[in-house]
Amino acid sequence: MKFFKPTLVAIALVSIMGCQEQPKEEIAVGPVLDTEIQKQAYGLGASIGLYMERNLEEHNKMGLALDKKLIVKGFVDSLDGNSLIEKEEVQTLLMSLDQSLKAKQKEMAEKEAEASLAAGQKYLEDNAKKEGVKVTESGIQYLVMTAGEGEKPKATDTVKVHYKGTFLNGETFDSSYDRDQPAVFPLNRVIKGWTEGVQLMSVGAKFKFTIPSDLAYGPVGNPPRIPGNSVLEFEIELLEIQKLEKPAEVGEK
Repeated sequence: MKFFKPTLVAIALVSIMGCQEQPKEEIAVGPVLDTEIQKQAYGLGASIGLYMERNLEEHNKMGLALDKKLIVKGFVDSLDGNSLIEKEEVQTLLMSLDQSLKAKQKEMAEKEAEASLAAGQKYLEDNAKKEGVKVTESGIQYLVMTAGEGEKPKATDTVKVHYKGTFLNGETFDSSYDRDQPAVFPLNRVIKGWTEGVQLMSVGAKFKFTIPSDLAYGPVGNPPRIPGNSVLEFEIELLEIQKLEKPAEVGEK
């Protein structure tokens, strides 16, 4: 994640629009947007503002709140050739800010992963006791929602599935149902919990899997969506097995 690149000093532009004091009549009337070039200029400022807002939000979350007035002051002074800080020092300061942000992000991610590990272990213990839940030797828990009667895939097969992935609090982080488009992928190219779990299913079956973090995305997670040590739940519906066609032998017609 990269923020406040020196080549993007113009990100402060929209802050000037929002924070710099303007004559009362200007504030009341607002900007003139009669021509295409005026609208383009305003649109550029608005785009920069959205970018700036996201970055400032991220810094605030990490306890690195930046003073908007100083950002505006630095932009205006630099634009007028009156910067209080030399260009070389600006580069150093921005690199230091970026390093501080990354250190804070790492610290927060580690704390979240630690809390997630404890919560996940407790959930797995409780879930394993529920009626109908089966546990594999590796630790995957599954519940048969709909039994199938078709063929079961091998790890080397390509499968077509509908699925929904949720965190333990019930929040959905991914869903082929929401996209109204089944997913197709080689079964040995996904997380270990999927590779093992889907092989237990017959075509037409629908299972609910609870997958321990070490068989999902592990301690690192899958940033920015999935935190480290996350136990994940998936409802998976196996629609089809797509086997590789056997190559024709020499002499075959």
